[in-house]
Amino acid sequence: MDQGEFSSIFCARPQNFAWFLGAGASRSSGLPTANDIIWDLKRRYYCREENQEISRQDIQNKAVKERIQSYMDSKGFPAQWADDEYTVYFEKIFGEDKERQRKYLKGILSEEHVTLSVGNRVLGAMLSSSLSRIAFTTNFDSVVEKAVAEVSGQSFSAYHLEGSHAANHALNNEEFPIYCKLHGDFRFDSLKNLSADLATQNAALSDCLINAGNRLGVVITGYSGRDRSVMELFHAVLESNNPFPHGLFWMGIKGSEIPPVVDSLLNEASSRGVNAQYVPIETFDALMLKLWRNIERKTSELDAQVRKSHIASVNIPLPNGGSGKPILRLNALPVTGMPRQCMQLSFSQSKDWGDLHRVRFDSQGQLILTKTDAVLCWGEREIVDGIFKEDLLSVEPYDLPENINAPENHHIKGFIEEALCRALARGKPLLSRTTQTSSFLIVDPHAEDQGGLDPLFEVVGKESGVITGLFAPVTEEHPIPEKVSWAEAVRVSVDYKDDKVWLLVDPDIWIWPPRARKIATNFMDQRRRDRFNKKYNDLLDAWVRIILDTHERDIEVFLSTFDQGGSSENPVFQIGSRTAFSRRQVT
Repeated sequence: MDQGEFSSIFCARPQNFAWFLGAGASRSSGLPTANDIIWDLKRRYYCREENQEISRQDIQNKAVKERIQSYMDSKGFPAQWADDEYTVYFEKIFGEDKERQRKYLKGILSEEHVTLSVGNRVLGAMLSSSLSRIAFTTNFDSVVEKAVAEVSGQSFSAYHLEGSHAANHALNNEEFPIYCKLHGDFRFDSLKNLSADLATQNAALSDCLINAGNRLGVVITGYSGRDRSVMELFHAVLESNNPFPHGLFWMGIKGSEIPPVVDSLLNEASSRGVNAQYVPIETFDALMLKLWRNIERKTSELDAQVRKSHIASVNIPLPNGGSGKPILRLNALPVTGMPRQCMQLSFSQSKDWGDLHRVRFDSQGQLILTKTDAVLCWGEREIVDGIFKEDLLSVEPYDLPENINAPENHHIKGFIEEALCRALARGKPLLSRTTQTSSFLIVDPHAEDQGGLDPLFEVVGKESGVITGLFAPVTEEHPIPEKVSWAEAVRVSVDYKDDKVWLLVDPDIWIWPPRARKIATNFMDQRRRDRFNKKYNDLLDAWVRIILDTHERDIEVFLSTFDQGGSSENPVFQIGSRTAFSRRQVT
């Protein structure tokens, strides 16, 4: 499930959901994660045993980390990332002394280290205004309590191991808001920290979580699922008569794999009729702010406390144009005409980024897609219908924003750059490639007609080839050594300055396979070592002539991404062939 669909479900009735928070929900506040604590414990043990002095800042150094880990490996400690790392190092440092554990955690998780992020403030606002009524956590810190106090001015205490008997009573009597710390609070005597402690959960707090799971949906965020006793509680909810009546939603960072224990839980929940979904998110803060923006029932006072910074209009007048020498040439071409529309697609089943990447591949580059709450597309309508078939519910025109540099329009900027890159490459011996951050035009070494590259050849000579003696790194995905090849390229991007749109042209070198770029640094440095002043000017001239297919200066060229299609199917660009320039002001 994507964030947009989850947001619509949650924001309709946020009171129907309980929160379950892991360490990831506190990390944006400046507090350490379990992995950060592990490395601090390794540092302490190494310094103690080897009589060394290494600061917490030093541990960020890769070489220092490798030295400490090598020492730990030589002493038979658990391998890095092993499940028992946390427990073993805690026991080596503190033994079973709970007081020393608590003092250490109090120091490293102290409120003085907390800087509340927007995600924390959103949660604090929802709890203090009864938009959300109950939250559980495995964390020891006081981030949530501080967030509620800062946003609402109210005091807020958690139910923990010291007062666990009262939590379920409060839930039964609907004494909201309720906040339960399943592993305890470092400020009090009882604390569940090591593996032996975590083998079982406190019975009263467990009953409270199971009780909540029978009344509400649960949103889990910032949590890895590594505590077996906690996962057993979720499974216990599934064994009850009314498990997760409003759904079970597990938030995970985009691009990361779903942990097997999480996948197993969600599958079991689905088999029991629960709406159980894994929702990829960018960050905890991004998720919470998105939810807050879409919740209608919030007061302006709370909103002001949550969003402490606001976008303000800034108008700094530009200086008048200069008239003196020198004249500085810029690598920007004026874009005098931009596409105004694309297609907005709606489906019977929501689409995530993985779905869009597969469609892009299946269409062999005949469709360009992006998404936020909706899926946007360029390409022939007939191809769209053929790819999506009965899953496609509607296709509507979508008006594109004028200012593509606005923060909320970044996905549109990449969408337009990919289309423009394709338009510039069409009909030329060039390849168009778009990465997560940039779009490139690359000399096609296998093009039958290389005549269009003559301006480039006159400046740099050979435009592509193989780097002798260099092989791409071998990985599990790429076990066979590959030769490394190169080609002249240009990075293209679109910028919005002084109320005008500009095409930026930045000559570069493309490396195949891309993972070998780092080891090809010396080759690229050698090839670019003399590209200054006149030669760079000539290189820029060559690329402008190639991509616009004209020798003339100060004319406008029309380019379209595809051979045919209406205004919402086929983007058309109008670009001037004369680059921008500046002059020195004369005083």
